[in-house]
Amino acid sequence: MLIPFRRVLLTAIRKHNCRLFSDSKITSSRKGLVLGVYEKQSDNDGVHFTEAAAAFDRTVSGKLSEMLSVSGPPLKKGKSRIFYGLHQDFPSVVVVGLGKSGTGVCGNENWDNCKESIRAAVSVGCRQLQDLEVAHVEVDTCGDGQSAAEGAVLGLFEYDELKTKKKVRVTAQPHGSSVDSAWKKGVLYGDGQNLARQLMEAPANHITPTVFANTIEQKLLPFGHRVTVHKRPQSWIESEHMGAFLSVSKGSEEPPIFLELHYKGTSDSAQPPLLLVGKGITFDSGGISLKPSSGMDAMRADMGGAATVCSAIVTAAALNLPINIIGLAPLCENMPSGKANKPGDVVRAKNGKTIQVDNTDAEGRLILADALCYAHSFNPRAIINVATLTGAMDVALGSAATGVFTNSDWLWERLHKASIVTGDRVWRMPLFQHYTRQVTDSALADLNNVGKYSRSGGACTAAAFLREFVTADHWAHLDIAGVMSNKDEVPYLRKGMSGRPTRTLVEFAAGLASEP
Repeated sequence: MLIPFRRVLLTAIRKHNCRLFSDSKITSSRKGLVLGVYEKQSDNDGVHFTEAAAAFDRTVSGKLSEMLSVSGPPLKKGKSRIFYGLHQDFPSVVVVGLGKSGTGVCGNENWDNCKESIRAAVSVGCRQLQDLEVAHVEVDTCGDGQSAAEGAVLGLFEYDELKTKKKVRVTAQPHGSSVDSAWKKGVLYGDGQNLARQLMEAPANHITPTVFANTIEQKLLPFGHRVTVHKRPQSWIESEHMGAFLSVSKGSEEPPIFLELHYKGTSDSAQPPLLLVGKGITFDSGGISLKPSSGMDAMRADMGGAATVCSAIVTAAALNLPINIIGLAPLCENMPSGKANKPGDVVRAKNGKTIQVDNTDAEGRLILADALCYAHSFNPRAIINVATLTGAMDVALGSAATGVFTNSDWLWERLHKASIVTGDRVWRMPLFQHYTRQVTDSALADLNNVGKYSRSGGACTAAAFLREFVTADHWAHLDIAGVMSNKDEVPYLRKGMSGRPTRTLVEFAAGLASEP
């Protein structure tokens, strides 16, 4: 015998000729729709739709609100419910929970709750329709087209290029508007992060230093004269006296590449460029200080710094940001061989400082040292380097935020502001002389690449090491080891490499471009 709730539910379904559950006849040729609903302000409130969802409900004579009211408890934030047969143009309609309306920046969380809720909700709805092989999806922008687009683009991404069975490719567009500049901006932001994810996720035998450089060059080609790419042969690296970078690369059969990107977004030649430097270890075995085999496959993404930096510049070019940006990416593998660095070796960096290499698995700071020295030759407005540098950063912050070490309050404030907008947070870490003394106390050289106490404050001593190669007034080191991958922490990213913090770098550059 049917319980009363089920009787009401089935009556509503028959009345409106609707279906609640999956239909195997739904094909990829049909369209789907994602709509938003807010939590009720009180128990006496009715369904609180977004503007687009309310308009849709009117076109179907209130069927959507009635179905929502009888199909279960009110939708919570990030949850979804799917209905079939409500509208002839949209056989599949997913309603997603946006949480409470009117929320904004949360001081405790250091992000905009509304934007994050939209990203998460839209991604859930789009993925649900993708799983049903619905290839064309219209999305309720929920009052923030950029966040909705980011949620759709980021949520639908999955690296399946090497699989026989691939996910259905979904085309998402804003519902009820053919032209939405905020949506287009969000698509570019999402595409930029997805490019970084694609590079980081690809196996190391598919993304070598040379392939990485070629891929970025191809991505920048559509922007013509505004961007130039220089792939430098090893002889150029030697002529620049980059002994630290070369010492890491010599253990591998793959030739090193020093990638140099020039984006000129303004004709003002007097404007100093923003310098972005990314660590580009396309596979990190640890060298002679070999890593454990468990989890070593993830070290294909040890070029995450280079991936996010280069992807941010591609995005800046797509957005036509009025700013000059130079990107530098030393690219190589860290492999054990008869030519590889040995613990105790001493190498010389571009600025003449000698480095005792006590642990060959602390190689990222070696290649960045030379790149940072070279960065100063462009008289930059600011220098930001990005690197999956230390496991200690993962221990310190986990995947909640990127650790930022900086000598500039001005730079920190702008990075922090950008991260609140994107939801891809940053957190400031210390650059005390306490850590500097640990890396400058070396038996054989000017510096030691791991410091006196290798297990204590590892992320901080690594930052102190990099600081020895910086003279610029505005410099920041972003350690992204903790945010390199995603399990389920960020709801609008699938499990895998995250591509973080590409959008924060783009938002930072956009903010800098808007300043006088």
